[in-house]
Amino acid sequence: MSGTAFVYDEEMTRYKLLWTDPACEIEVPERLTVSYEAVKSAGLEQRCEALSVRQATEEEILLVHSKEYLEAVKQTPYLSLEDLMTFTQQYGDVYFHPNIYHCAKLAIGATLQLVDSVMTGKVRNGMALVRPPGHHSQRSEASGFCVFNNVAIAAHYAKKHYNLNRVLIVDWDIHHGQGVQYSFEEDPSVLYFSWHRYEHQRFWPNLAESDYDSVGKGKGAGFNINVPWNKIGMTNSDYLSVFFHVLLPVAYEFDPELVLVCAGFDSGIGDPEGRMCATPEIFGHLTHLLMSLANGRLCFVLEGGYNLTSLAQSVCQTLQTLLGDPTSLLTGIGSPCHSALDSVHNVRAVHQKYWGCFKHTAESIVSDPSTKRCRVEDGEKKEEDKTEEKTEDMKWPEPLPRPAHPVHTVVVITTELHGSLPEGCQHLGEIAQTYIEEAEKLRKEHFEDMTHEKSLECLQSVVSVLGKIKNKEVRNGLVMVSDVCVSVSCAVPHALKSFCDRVLVVFVGDDVTVDISSGRVLLVQFCSKEPEGVTSHYHVPVCLRKGVHCRASVMQAVLGLLLPLAYEFNPGLVLEVLADSAVLEVSVWVQISSLLQGLAQGRTLTLLQGCDRDMVRATCASLSGSPAPSLSPLGLPLAEDVEAIESQRLRLQGRWGLLLNTSELFLFSFFHVQKYTSSILLKPY
Repeated sequence: MSGTAFVYDEEMTRYKLLWTDPACEIEVPERLTVSYEAVKSAGLEQRCEALSVRQATEEEILLVHSKEYLEAVKQTPYLSLEDLMTFTQQYGDVYFHPNIYHCAKLAIGATLQLVDSVMTGKVRNGMALVRPPGHHSQRSEASGFCVFNNVAIAAHYAKKHYNLNRVLIVDWDIHHGQGVQYSFEEDPSVLYFSWHRYEHQRFWPNLAESDYDSVGKGKGAGFNINVPWNKIGMTNSDYLSVFFHVLLPVAYEFDPELVLVCAGFDSGIGDPEGRMCATPEIFGHLTHLLMSLANGRLCFVLEGGYNLTSLAQSVCQTLQTLLGDPTSLLTGIGSPCHSALDSVHNVRAVHQKYWGCFKHTAESIVSDPSTKRCRVEDGEKKEEDKTEEKTEDMKWPEPLPRPAHPVHTVVVITTELHGSLPEGCQHLGEIAQTYIEEAEKLRKEHFEDMTHEKSLECLQSVVSVLGKIKNKEVRNGLVMVSDVCVSVSCAVPHALKSFCDRVLVVFVGDDVTVDISSGRVLLVQFCSKEPEGVTSHYHVPVCLRKGVHCRASVMQAVLGLLLPLAYEFNPGLVLEVLADSAVLEVSVWVQISSLLQGLAQGRTLTLLQGCDRDMVRATCASLSGSPAPSLSPLGLPLAEDVEAIESQRLRLQGRWGLLLNTSELFLFSFFHVQKYTSSILLKPY
């Protein structure tokens, strides 16, 4: 299973608003044409598998919509302009056109073609540029530019035709997809996640059931997750915070067999509807974080997006990640805003009784129910209006190119494993004299007494792979080493000296020595015994009390601790080291490796010591772009492990803001830092 599908048909641009309606004037055909031209100009279309578009059948439409509603929409091609206007007026914020029924059937058909291609293994993932969008339309009602609910129909279709038991729908459009929520609120086989501009119910669609306390009904309770944005101006940090502390922990526990994304890019910077500040690059990263789910089976379906520049850039960023290109560097990642943390806290609190990943955490009390808050005072409203004006006029740099490397992964492995390399991997081959000389300098500087031939060869291999990563000849590399401590001790200073400012070291094992004093190295260590005297914010020992064999505990640490730290640290190289292969299951290690490749533009050096054939092959496959295998439903993390993870998170959150997951702790940390700073400033010298 490989490749990325791309679905587009110009026919879906052939309808538009035929009368004056300020609420609908932003939904224009150019949304599709500009996005498509950007995809073509970037050379992405030719790299994708093109899928033909078909019309949906009535049977498919009726998977979600009522017969009466379908029959009414079927009449719209024959209505006069006046009758179309009258027909439209019975619905909210939508318009009809003589060709919209045809386009709506094409939008569904395109979505289902994508689902078929992914589920049959023709491609791994894909994107459908469709119009009209769908996530607002309900069983018997058009709404919010949406006629039929493309993604809801796709979920029902996938369950029916491919016998799926678990489908995840991620809706990152800036509006709440109430139509999707209503379709599945009693269905535990579909997990629906939506973040959306809400502003305490003042933003469209102005529904009480769009708030965080709408969790689903009956058997579906817990399978509806709403994250309300109660302020505008949310940033990349806010979006990552919700992924790390809400969506991903639940998604891994749910273990979807297919991920459908309501890809609305009105949540991006410059959009007149969203008024948010998240840059186009963030969508490439969010996409990467989803690609380790469902064995890589992802289908992205266009929803909103009304700033044509931001929309086109965000579409390209998403598609490039699906194609496997290295993600862009994200700078300025730090603490989420207080409002975002308030929402995260409340979501975790109301879902605590439904999901094991929240079970042993302390957020059992909702801090402030959003729907019961008073409206803002006039003065605060005026201040928000000023912010809205600034957001609308915001400028941002065009995303930098994301070129693919000539070679994805270079490896140094034992002879008996040579015949089992996955596609995309190459053997290192003969080491250039330059790298041999650099390795000799390192040996003299750090290990002058080291004379063992195998150790010297290993050091040369590490230096050679780092050189190829530096020169962009390869994206990443793997070296089987005889002594990881020696290799790490040489690799870190060499990388810092030759091509990067910061190195993230993810070390699995108990004994490691890395110099973290400069603040340029962050060491996250998964270990079975607690190192003594650790006080630095740059050494993070994750000591799981029963060892690190519990998959749920490990993933809790990865999602809630490792990834927030890593994204805020923003390394130029990720050094992942497996010193004890008995500590982690293969599938868990591969998940970690896959997730970490979203950092440092994919520049990763993996060092393996004493690993068997399965671990080596799986790691090579992950580095070369294969999807991580499913972990199966994770179950509950161990209470003592959660306590250990939380202890580290609380210790570190004053320095690393992305670790925060509650507004109360945000205030505590803020005042703690202020008090600490004041004490230093007042200290006599």
